[in-house]
Amino acid sequence: MPQSLAQILVHLVFSTKNREPFLSETIRDELHAYIGGIVENQGGTLLKTGSVSDHIHLLIAHPRVCSPSDLVQEIKISSSKWLKTKSAEFARFHWQSGYGMFSIRPIQRGALEQYIATQAEHHRKVSFQEEYRRLLDKYGVSSDERYVWD
Repeated sequence: MPQSLAQILVHLVFSTKNREPFLSETIRDELHAYIGGIVENQGGTLLKTGSVSDHIHLLIAHPRVCSPSDLVQEIKISSSKWLKTKSAEFARFHWQSGYGMFSIRPIQRGALEQYIATQAEHHRKVSFQEEYRRLLDKYGVSSDERYVWD
């Protein structure tokens, strides 16, 4: 077979460092678009993005020629540098060092897109930490709380 094909859908979640509320509504759309460009430059496709003031959710058709850690590193470094150029209010901006990346089945895509789209409503009731614990449980990922939060 001369063609290399893949469909790898992932749900990527990470927060601002110490969950500081940097991601105001005024910058979110532009940030989402910028991250979309980063993902495309790596050979993937950003399918859905949702964020609130302290964290972001991305649904990505993962590139077949890039490792997960390399993709996340590129997203975080490039978007952080870009944000710092937008205004002085972002001078201290950093993403948390960790992240959660979870594979999903294509049949789960619609439900995940809806979940990502309703982040603002969801976080009126649930903190990021509680949401992240639930995601780890849902996707069957064990963690050590001493090293999850920064």
